[in-house]
Amino acid sequence: MFKQLENIDSAFKYIRTYTIVMILGNLLFSCFCYYKSYDLAAKVQGKIYVLYGDKVIEAFSDDRKNYIPVEARAHVKEFHRLFFTLDPDERSIQENLTKAMYLADGSAKERYQSLKESGFYTNVISGNVSQRIEVDSVQIDFNQTPYYFKCYATIKIKRPTSITTRSLITEGYLQDAQSTDNNSHGFLILHWSILQNNDLSIINR
Repeated sequence: MFKQLENIDSAFKYIRTYTIVMILGNLLFSCFCYYKSYDLAAKVQGKIYVLYGDKVIEAFSDDRKNYIPVEARAHVKEFHRLFFTLDPDERSIQENLTKAMYLADGSAKERYQSLKESGFYTNVISGNVSQRIEVDSVQIDFNQTPYYFKCYATIKIKRPTSITTRSLITEGYLQDAQSTDNNSHGFLILHWSILQNNDLSIINR
């Protein structure tokens, strides 16, 4: 009888040990599965799939601060492209300038109003003038906020009788802003001004 009780006690200890090991094993396995699932979810959230034609391209998201210099220069270039690209078409001029006004504060609008009142855009249309800008470089000081910038560019003005090349230097400040459909880079140009806009050459046709 005592031997039978000992066998029952041993069996009970064995079952208890086995149960504890199984519970601990399941707990560790559950923790591992949770960790891997969380890690996988984090990786998936960082992936972006871009549809390019009939191809799907995988991209990865990153913190915006890593791209501030690139975004800032792109913003300055885009503003200058919109503001200084002109064709003898009133609708085209208005569309470009409207887009440019979303990227800067009132200083850009003041410059636009001044040019408009002086008849500059009317002369562009009536004179069949085409103007293009090539931004050579954008220097930005990221050690202060808002960020001070200086833009160096070349403007080519094509008239029926001549082609004029001009040197353009502007300056201003960049302030962080909310990214929108009209301001994709998320910056706003402040206190924009033209420092230099001089003729480099004139070629008669």
